[in-house]
Amino acid sequence: MEYPSLDKPTAGATRFNTDSSQLEIYDGNQWTGILATSAEQQTGGGRGIFWGGAPSSNNVIQYITISTAGNAIDFGDMAGARVQGASCASRTRGLYAGGEDPNIVNTIEYITIAQTGNAQDFGDIGSNQYRRMNGMGCGNQVRGLLSGGYTGSATSNHIDYVTIASTGNSLDFGDLTVTRESGSCCASPTRGIIIAGRNQPANAAFNSIDYVTISTTGNASDFGDITVARFASQACSNAVRGLNFGGSSIPAKEDEIDYITIASLGNAVDFGNLSAAKDYPLGAMASPTRGVVGGGMTPTVLDVIEYVQIMTTGNVMDFGNLTAAKSECSGCSNSHGGL
Repeated sequence: MEYPSLDKPTAGATRFNTDSSQLEIYDGNQWTGILATSAEQQTGGGRGIFWGGAPSSNNVIQYITISTAGNAIDFGDMAGARVQGASCASRTRGLYAGGEDPNIVNTIEYITIAQTGNAQDFGDIGSNQYRRMNGMGCGNQVRGLLSGGYTGSATSNHIDYVTIASTGNSLDFGDLTVTRESGSCCASPTRGIIIAGRNQPANAAFNSIDYVTISTTGNASDFGDITVARFASQACSNAVRGLNFGGSSIPAKEDEIDYITIASLGNAVDFGNLSAAKDYPLGAMASPTRGVVGGGMTPTVLDVIEYVQIMTTGNVMDFGNLTAAKSECSGCSNSHGGL
C-alpha cells in the first residue's frame, strides 16, 4: 500500500505511480500523467520560426531546427513587410498578428510550420482596439492569445483569442491587469503568461507578470514579478519552465535571463545571461529541452542566434546566425511548452 507524502510537492516534481504504472508530474495543484509523446513524434522535429523584422527584408520568414545548431534558412515571405507583431503556434500552424508596415495593422497571417512557403491570410484582430503593434502572443494546441499592444495613440489591456486550426477574426478573451505593450509571452498547455512591458506614452517599464487559463475566458491575474522592470524582451517555455530574455530597463539594455515555474505563482529567478545586453526584440522559441533566441539590438542590429537548456541554469551558447541581422522580429515553434 502506498502512503501519501506529508510534504506538499513543488510544481514540476515527478513521480512514478505504481498503481497506474505511469510517470506523473505535479502541476502545482494535482498530479497529472506525462504523455509519452514528443515534438519529434508529433511534427517530425521541433522547428523554430522567425517572422519579419527590421531593418532589411522585413517580410522574410526564417526557420531553424531547434534540436540542432546552425544558421537559419529562408522559409518564405509574409504578405507585407512587417515588424513588431505578435506570434503564436500549434504543432501545425504558426500565426503572426498585427504589427507595423509602417502603418499599424490588424491582419493575422498563418503558415504551415512543417512546410515552407509564403504566409496566408487568417483573419483580423477583431475585438476592441483592433489595430495593434507590440502585442504579446502565446497559446496551446487549440487557442492562440494576443495580449496588449499599442494602437498608435494608446496602450491596450485587451486579450483576444483565435482557434488556431480554423481561420477567422479574433474574439474578446478578457483584460490584462494593466495596459501594456512590448512585453513577452509564453505558455504551458493550461496557462498563458504575460511578462513585463511598458505603458505608452508614459514609457514606464513594468516588472509585473500576469497569467490566464487558456481554455477559459476572463481577466488576467497577478503571477509575480520579474527581477528587473523592462520592456522589449522576449520569452519562451517548455511545459514546466518559462524563460524571459533581455530587454530594456530605460535607458539601459539588459542581458538577464529570468525563469519562472509556470504551474506555480511567484517571482522570477535569475537563470543566466545573454552574450550581450540587447533588446528590441529578440525572436524567441522553444522545444521541450531548449530555449532559442535570435536577433535584437545592442544597439547594433544582430544576426546572432543563441540557446540555453531550459531545465538547467547558465549563460547562453552559440547556435548560429540569421539569414540577415534583425530586430523587431517575433518567434514561435511547433514544439513549445503549450503543446
